[in-house]
Amino acid sequence: MDASSETPDMRISAIRAKYPDKFMPEEQIFSKINRGDRIFIGTGCGEPEYLVSQLARYIENHPKAFFDAEVFHLWTLGVAPYAEEKFKSNFRHNSFFIGNHTREAVNAGNADYTPIFISQIPELLRKRFIPIDVAIVQVSPPDKHGYVSLGISVDITKAAVESADLVIAQMNSHMPRTHGDTFIHVEDIDCIVSHDEPLLEYEVKVPDEISMQIGKYVSKIVQDGDTIQVGYGSIPNAIIAHLKNKKHLGVHTELLTDGIVELMKEGVVDNTRKTVDRNKTVASFCMGTKETYHYIHDNPAVELKPVDYTNNLLVISQQRNMVAINSALQIDLTGQVTAESIGKMFYSGIGGSADFMRGSILAPGGRSILVMQSTAKQGEVSRIVPVLEEGTGITLTRGDIHYVVTEYGIAYLHGRNIRERAMALISIAHPKFRPWLLEEAKKLSFIYKDQAFIPGEKGQYPEHLEAYRTTRSGLKIMLRPVKLTDEPLLKDFFYSLSDASLYKRFMSVRKDMPHERLQEFVVIDYKKEMVILATVNYGEREEIVGVGQYGIEEDTNTAEVALVVRDDYQNKGVGWELLSYLTYLAKTHGLTGFTAEVFADNRPMLHLFEKAGFNIEKRMSEGVYHLKMLFKEDRHAR
Repeated sequence: MDASSETPDMRISAIRAKYPDKFMPEEQIFSKINRGDRIFIGTGCGEPEYLVSQLARYIENHPKAFFDAEVFHLWTLGVAPYAEEKFKSNFRHNSFFIGNHTREAVNAGNADYTPIFISQIPELLRKRFIPIDVAIVQVSPPDKHGYVSLGISVDITKAAVESADLVIAQMNSHMPRTHGDTFIHVEDIDCIVSHDEPLLEYEVKVPDEISMQIGKYVSKIVQDGDTIQVGYGSIPNAIIAHLKNKKHLGVHTELLTDGIVELMKEGVVDNTRKTVDRNKTVASFCMGTKETYHYIHDNPAVELKPVDYTNNLLVISQQRNMVAINSALQIDLTGQVTAESIGKMFYSGIGGSADFMRGSILAPGGRSILVMQSTAKQGEVSRIVPVLEEGTGITLTRGDIHYVVTEYGIAYLHGRNIRERAMALISIAHPKFRPWLLEEAKKLSFIYKDQAFIPGEKGQYPEHLEAYRTTRSGLKIMLRPVKLTDEPLLKDFFYSLSDASLYKRFMSVRKDMPHERLQEFVVIDYKKEMVILATVNYGEREEIVGVGQYGIEEDTNTAEVALVVRDDYQNKGVGWELLSYLTYLAKTHGLTGFTAEVFADNRPMLHLFEKAGFNIEKRMSEGVYHLKMLFKEDRHAR
């Protein structure tokens, strides 16, 4: 018979005939476990549920078979009887990453947690710093050469199998045969139990409106050709959903999810621009649905490798334009992040986020993105806090983060001082917590003691007013309302202006622009005034090239308008775009026109107002034109 036509059952039968001693009843297998043994159990959706349940049954039937066995795993989604109170004399659970099934036991002191970078675990196992006596894993049926695949769980499982004294494998036809460093020969397995059962599936909640908003912001940061790593949960899935308009994305990640597979199916992820492992989606383990498991079965476009490869800083940092996207529990106003504990309560673990966030910022063109909902506990707790609570584990340091994204916007922290970081993070916190965060930041001397703030809707940044324009000279600019965090940018802008430009704009010989004056531009009530910035980007750096503003005069239903453009950007159409946009905004607000004061010798500004098509009334006084410029009904600015 042609070997390629053999079914999995036929191959299992052939292996059983060749290695009959490897197939034995579960009771006989588990009798090989000794007191004090260290037992490793496969990870996540690759957990051998049948074997784990049979091990528990064995102990129930033989309660004195062994004592004080230490159970190691990376992360459990399935049954975890070894963490139950009734088995406390038989098992002591030790987790590298705390899941829902073991969190209570760990925090009650009935189980252990080992904090460690996930990339370093395989070396601990191989060197037997943590010796593994028994590895209980799940594998695919053998191929014609006698090799089985670890399928969806390679992570630290491969190292555990290679270093264990006794390897017990559940051979399951539902386990996909995955490419990469996933294969083990049957000869290296001591005990085999052939038992088919559906693999565990990781059910992710449908992304809610908040998660989708976060995904929209992240999609602005991820660019065509980037190589991405995305963590798990509803927010990462929303992020992936917003990447469908990207091109030539690559994937080098720890966790392979349904969302990434969907991007592969749609051609968004083709891995053609990757620096390392070109044309391959590389991951360490997979958690998803059976459809995803079917897709990666025998698919050469997907390779699963151990975490000491996928999470290796040296590998990650070689990926040009590597973007790591991970979530966390809390961040403080200085940029310290915890993803593993809330105060003294252990919640999850270091995991792989630190490996990827640090590796990405070392990569050429790399970026690290921290995503989180602004609140927890149904909006009762802010995830952005003044300082992390005593006992909290610092998963990511202040130097590991480039971007922080909540449903309220993007904060860029890289290279920013504490004051700038605090203001940026406060600006993306939930609005109801911003006044509290500001006051706490003042007490901690993180920000100016006199930092002003307008609470509520009237002070909330109107993101929908952001617009992109191309000037008559071909210059691409962004027009957007000023933010509270723009004070440093405005300081640079004003000090870049020539003395003549400053004098014409402010009608004063004063040349300084201290914090007190700058606050007048950034702390505004958007219902009563508007400041629009014209900006250009130089890589990650944004620069202001023009500022336009108006303040509403309620008695006349008009607004006083003023503009200034950086000297090296004058005569390029920036002023026209600013004035046109301010006019559009004023009209939508129901205003009837503008007023302005312009020096008589400021011919460029007078010309700009004249060509805008207003009905203009001029009055001269001491070398200054006082202008009243009413809007024409038939004119619609861009």
